[in-house]
Amino acid sequence: MARFQKKRIDQPDEVRPFPLGSTEIFEMDDFVVGRMYMEPGWRWTKDVRPIAGTERCMYHHLGYCLSGTLAVDYEDGTTGTVHAGDMFEMPPGHDAWVEGDEPWVAIDFRGARSYARPLAAGADRVLATVLFTDIVNSTEQLRSVGDSAWRDLVGQHNEMTKFELDRYRGRLIKQTGDGIVALFDGAARAVECAAAIARRVQSIGLEVRAGVHTGEVELVPEDVRGVAVHLASRIMSAAEPGQVLVSGVTRELLAGSSLRFESRGLHALKGIDGERELFALAPQDLL
Repeated sequence: MARFQKKRIDQPDEVRPFPLGSTEIFEMDDFVVGRMYMEPGWRWTKDVRPIAGTERCMYHHLGYCLSGTLAVDYEDGTTGTVHAGDMFEMPPGHDAWVEGDEPWVAIDFRGARSYARPLAAGADRVLATVLFTDIVNSTEQLRSVGDSAWRDLVGQHNEMTKFELDRYRGRLIKQTGDGIVALFDGAARAVECAAAIARRVQSIGLEVRAGVHTGEVELVPEDVRGVAVHLASRIMSAAEPGQVLVSGVTRELLAGSSLRFESRGLHALKGIDGERELFALAPQDLL
């Protein structure tokens, strides 16, 4: 059943103050939206860097400017300004400062989850199921169809993937060019989402492989780290085209569920000590 939610802009779940500004946090399950407020004279390297502990802002912001002007620059010389009424995307690695006498106010749909938290507090460790996917033979298909057609295919793939992630309540961590990294708080939904993605993209002539593992991960700005992440990536690399491959840990968590698996034997995974038994989602559960 769909869950309708709403939040009032004047009733944030959390307020994170910093010199000359603040970020108001609004949580809706796995989604976090921020309202950013910076006064004239605010600059990231002066007012937030001591809190974040990084040389530049390492968050990926995507949002809408309500008022004021924000200037942005990158180490490679890229610069820009965001004015009231602008939609904006700011990749990681930037400095930013308020220009003029008006406060800069914006709604941030992507980068607010851990913004302006001390570095140690932002590195949260959680138990999660990690999903990696990858388009099979992407280089060959690019050569076959050409750049323009391939961009269209990848765009459709991304839309289908995000639709299934939303449906199975997955959290997109990042896109890898030809695939995704996502987290789930349930192993069954991760496997079912992987199967759904595999089915959907077949309709546009693509095949994906998927790897799933459950373990403790470390959440960092715009990414996720840990042995469990590395293991999930290696499991994906061992999967065949169209296959959803899972670790023994994830398989044990799903014992008694309606999902069926077939052993694919022991595998030596690069960078992982010892051999691991891997299991493929049964073909009938992929249909």
